[in-house]
Amino acid sequence: MSLLEVASLDAGYGELQILSDVDLHVDEAEYVTIVGPNGAGKSTMMKSVFGLTTYMGGRIEYGGTEISGYDPEQIIREGMGYVPQNDNVFAPLSVEENLEMGAYIRDSRPQEAFDRVYDRFPILRERSEQRAGDLSGGEQQMLAMGRALVLDPDLLLLDEPSAGLAPDLVDEMFDRIDRITESGTAVLMVEQNAKEALRRCDRGYVLVNGENRYMDSGDALLNDEQVRQDFLGG
Repeated sequence: MSLLEVASLDAGYGELQILSDVDLHVDEAEYVTIVGPNGAGKSTMMKSVFGLTTYMGGRIEYGGTEISGYDPEQIIREGMGYVPQNDNVFAPLSVEENLEMGAYIRDSRPQEAFDRVYDRFPILRERSEQRAGDLSGGEQQMLAMGRALVLDPDLLLLDEPSAGLAPDLVDEMFDRIDRITESGTAVLMVEQNAKEALRRCDRGYVLVNGENRYMDSGDALLNDEQVRQDFLGG
């Protein structure tokens, strides 16, 4: 059974439909990437899974529970984390306070969970008392992922994690995502660096105009001549 199963999903914003009849699944501990041209609906797909768009039809199941129409807090309680592309840290708060915000549904402060995040991202331990807004772009991205990982989700949604990073930090970010999946957390990612994302992931989806166009292993999509010409720059 898939960890996440999306079937015939229709979704958008208000009365504006963006996604039409989209299918997608993620298995336990699997690394799945969504690529496609600008305006294809990739980020809308991520937001729809996390309950941030208008649900119009189809089915979303997570861990065997239908979550179609759930709000984000309900989805977090089901064991899913989400890192948006923009505004993904609380800039005026310290690093540690940001992690505390990630654990707001807990009745007590989960120090062990914070320690796991600090072990994964040691620079955050060094910066624990620093304002999140004063961190570098790469450090902010680590903090955003760390906050989503505080509750130890089974699935982590990542929307354009390399966006805005200096070129020398992009490989480091992908390496960190690799380690997250190696630890047993499944990842569903939208990524602008399509070639690198497909090279590293288990499976990929190509979304075009809000609809499924291709689905295959990352390597197969990289080696598909039509996919390369149309979406990967040849």
